[in-house]
Amino acid sequence: MMQPFAPYCGPAPLPDNLWMSWNTDPAIILALLAAAALTPFVQGSRLSWMGGILVLAVAFLSPICAMASALFSVRVLHHVLIVAVAAPLLVMGARLHAKSDGPAFISHLAAIWIWHMPQPYSAALGSDAIYWLMEVSLLGTGIWLWAAMMAPGRAGRGIAMSLATLLQMGMLGALLTFASRPLFAAHATTTYAFGFSPLEDQQLAGLLMWAPAALPYIGFALHSLCANILPQREGQ
Repeated sequence: MMQPFAPYCGPAPLPDNLWMSWNTDPAIILALLAAAALTPFVQGSRLSWMGGILVLAVAFLSPICAMASALFSVRVLHHVLIVAVAAPLLVMGARLHAKSDGPAFISHLAAIWIWHMPQPYSAALGSDAIYWLMEVSLLGTGIWLWAAMMAPGRAGRGIAMSLATLLQMGMLGALLTFASRPLFAAHATTTYAFGFSPLEDQQLAGLLMWAPAALPYIGFALHSLCANILPQREGQ
């Protein structure tokens, strides 16, 4: 169960003390409070902005953060919350728009794949600095991608980017699900207390990335299709 390093949020907890494993890092708490204080000044939906901050608080302050030290599947859930839930809510709240869809897509694709490879992932768990590089790059490129997808007057390109993101995340999810052996040494001994072998934990992580993580992108594509593409064709 013991890890040779202490990941951010601490070493892998045991099930019995999981709900006491809240993150009380003053730096992240102050950052979230500062973001919340900006709510009156956002140009879009204040409710969406606060929703995005709340999702980030759940990801970084709740026991999900500590449990991600034990289970790779929870780490994937943590990342899904960041890139597929918090990021679009913050974009809608701040009414961010970007036209550089190609660079946004490639940057986010790179961040997703790099940080879910064994060596960069292990490095992130062994260093707070690399950990925050991982988290900031995932959130930052996620916001950039969603801002490009949601840019007004570009519904077709937004749908294409959404489906392309869905495809590449599905490929990574399939790779994790069907791998014949555990790939992440950081979780070689931390999963058993929760009733999973390392391989089962990795397979669950792949399924989370393959299916539930796809829902926001499918929902966005369908909404854009019904709200923008179909009415234009009916009006022709």
